[in-house]
Amino acid sequence: MIKHKRTLSGAVALAVAFGVAAGTQSGGAAVAAERPAAAATARLPAVLHRLTTVDGAPGALAEARGRRGNTVLTGGVADIDSGAPVRGDSRFRIGSMTKPFVATVVLQLVGEDRVALDAPVERYLPDVVRDHPGDWRGVTVRRLLQHTSGLPDYLDFLNPQDVLADPLAHHDTRDLVDLALDQPRTFRPGHGWDYSNTNYLLSGMLIEKVTGRPYGEEIRRRIIEPLGLTATSVPGDDPAIPGPHPRGYVRPGEEAPLMDATAINPSVAGASGEMVSSASDLNRFLGALLGGRLLEPAQLGEMMKARPVGDGRAYGLGLERRWLPCGGSYWGHGGDIFGFQTAGGATVDGRQTSVMVNLDPGGTEAQDDDVEAAVEAGLCGARG
Repeated sequence: MIKHKRTLSGAVALAVAFGVAAGTQSGGAAVAAERPAAAATARLPAVLHRLTTVDGAPGALAEARGRRGNTVLTGGVADIDSGAPVRGDSRFRIGSMTKPFVATVVLQLVGEDRVALDAPVERYLPDVVRDHPGDWRGVTVRRLLQHTSGLPDYLDFLNPQDVLADPLAHHDTRDLVDLALDQPRTFRPGHGWDYSNTNYLLSGMLIEKVTGRPYGEEIRRRIIEPLGLTATSVPGDDPAIPGPHPRGYVRPGEEAPLMDATAINPSVAGASGEMVSSASDLNRFLGALLGGRLLEPAQLGEMMKARPVGDGRAYGLGLERRWLPCGGSYWGHGGDIFGFQTAGGATVDGRQTSVMVNLDPGGTEAQDDDVEAAVEAGLCGARG
């Protein structure tokens, strides 16, 4: 869910390994519970404690849901200057957790016979193909959503230090796409797998072309409003995070102080990762998605046709499948953007867990693993 993907924050070229500075984390995970499910919290506090002490994240938030109810846990601080605690209803930038929302809208359009999953992208975005000649026949809608298109990732050619130097600057989606498509293909379409954020910029453009409305408006109309996701938004150029939220931090080098990266124009991520949400909303979304409330069975089945991508993982259409240490598997995604890291997962029997921290990049090498471990702990605990 974390390691194989490219992210905006993860692309930062740092000369040294990230370290942990003293005085920026809380002493432990304070717990705030709603209709507490005791089993769901069995391992989760320990993992959150690691995230906010050993791994160096200022704050962390997790919500685990199961048949016995839901549990919200918070640890550390939302603001290293004021020492304010993380609120259980906090909103975070969710980075690539945006991708399941985008994939869901595309698959809804497939169900409405407005998009053909195995049609070439050229059918919907002929101007993109015209401006970037080459073999596009195998670049299909499915391969965009599954990262098997062979299209290079625009983040490989964008200097993230330039983004941090001018964080409020607008980034045009077409310019970002052109940046990637001016480069050689990674592989022939369908003959490999490589996580590429360009695929989802194009998916957002496809949604707009087919519906006549921006992809964010379609997400609001088709997902956010029907599910009542009051803490979820597609901000566009707005650098502010609405509602209660922690400050987001990056650490630009070992022993370096944390840098506040809360305010950033998320157009640099666009449909590949610009959204804002809360742990509660993400769980509600994942539960509705796997529960069949957003997609017809045929389209949900296509989403869950996953191909192995290594390390026991498999990637479907905007969702990844992973195995749980307590048995069974779950579906979810991870997300990173400057200042924030998020991961969420859900099982087909109705359990969901989402985890968020307000540091990225800059934690220890174990931070990714511990965010993932927190998702697994919540899902395994909720099984009881």
